[in-house]
Amino acid sequence: MRILPILIAILVSGFLYLLVIERDRLWELVGRPGAAGGAETGPEAPAAMAAAASEAPEEDGAEAGAIRVVAITSQAQPVDSAVVLRGRTEAARQVEVRSETSGQVVSDPLRKGAFVEAGETLCVLDPGTRDSALLEAQARLTEAQARLPEAEARIPAARAALAEATARRSEGAARVAEAQARLREAEINLNAQRRLSEGGYAADTQVANAEAAFESAQAGVTAAEAAIDGIESQISSAEAGIEGAIAAVEGVRAGIQSAEAALASAEAEIDRLTITAPFSGLLESDTAELGALLQPGGACATIIQLDPIKLVGFVPELEVARIETGARAGARLASGREVAGEVTFLSRSSDETTRTFRLEVSVPNADMSIRDGETAEILVEAEGREAHLLPQSALTLDDEGQLGIRAVGADSRVQFLPVTLIRDTVDGVWVGDLPEQVDVIVVGQEYVVEGVAVDPTWREAAE
Repeated sequence: MRILPILIAILVSGFLYLLVIERDRLWELVGRPGAAGGAETGPEAPAAMAAAASEAPEEDGAEAGAIRVVAITSQAQPVDSAVVLRGRTEAARQVEVRSETSGQVVSDPLRKGAFVEAGETLCVLDPGTRDSALLEAQARLTEAQARLPEAEARIPAARAALAEATARRSEGAARVAEAQARLREAEINLNAQRRLSEGGYAADTQVANAEAAFESAQAGVTAAEAAIDGIESQISSAEAGIEGAIAAVEGVRAGIQSAEAALASAEAEIDRLTITAPFSGLLESDTAELGALLQPGGACATIIQLDPIKLVGFVPELEVARIETGARAGARLASGREVAGEVTFLSRSSDETTRTFRLEVSVPNADMSIRDGETAEILVEAEGREAHLLPQSALTLDDEGQLGIRAVGADSRVQFLPVTLIRDTVDGVWVGDLPEQVDVIVVGQEYVVEGVAVDPTWREAAE
């Protein structure tokens, strides 16, 4: 039952072999030599025309054996360029608001989808004993502040005692000097009386009186020096009193700072009981239910900001140099809606796996109709370039599979020119990397190769 398809395939293969490889013999068998000049019509006209033209006699100065083709002269034109990316929409900001303290929720929940303003209350927690802790911290601060004047008053008193002891030290030093002078005078008198007594000129009673005066003077010096030592002790005590008074003041001030810190902590703990929205946006989830117990880090709600919304794409490393921050960009969403914005961010670091660079486009979304996570085809404006508008049928491939066109070169010989496809439109394709002016073969290009002589028939590029 499968013999018939096999036979048909064999016949078709044989016919194609005769048509392509043994074309000249086929024409001879059917009585139509290759040199015949009649024009062929029908769907096979371009192929037959190219085959017949390969053996046609030289006409109007054309090279003998030249293949007839149809060509147009194309002039390069400036055309806007764009980088096309696949991406998605992404919320400008999204945050999961969490509790910083523990407590039971005492507020009614807000339902997901509701719009909240920045600073609006989302969850309120039961204060418990936090109000009492706040009052205690305030009382401790008041007490510490009351002790400060008393501690500061001790410093002037200690300094006055030091000044008095310093003055007494000056008086004591004068007394020591006076006692030392009397001692020297008594010593001189004693020595004089002893010499006179040795010569028989002074009585023993005079010597005894001189010795008594000398000992009295020595006792006066000792007493004066002892008084000085006592005054020095008083000065040291006064200085220590000053240092103690200063230390007491610093201690009171430290107590005040500690009380202020405790008060600030108690106030912050009170503030944490009310959880508010950090920015305006939509609730992506219900807020915590009434009666729920939140621990530190417990989720209260999730908020997303959709105005403006971001278009996120990933630029290949070969295209990233063509894009700049601030460039205009547009996108077509999966729903068919078209939006426009500008590039606000282009990553300087590529993804380790894909070697692509993250790109973000900011798009207004006042009505919030664009949702987070929609697929988008993004076109980013790039620097314009010179290009040619050609019929899509003019594009061909060389033996290595490279995209290009076949053009009429010097001496009317075929030349293959590689091209870069820039844009596909209803009027044709825009291609780059061609000379400013080029003669493009638009009919018969598939039947000639590079270096073959051709006899072009010219057609207007606009046709």
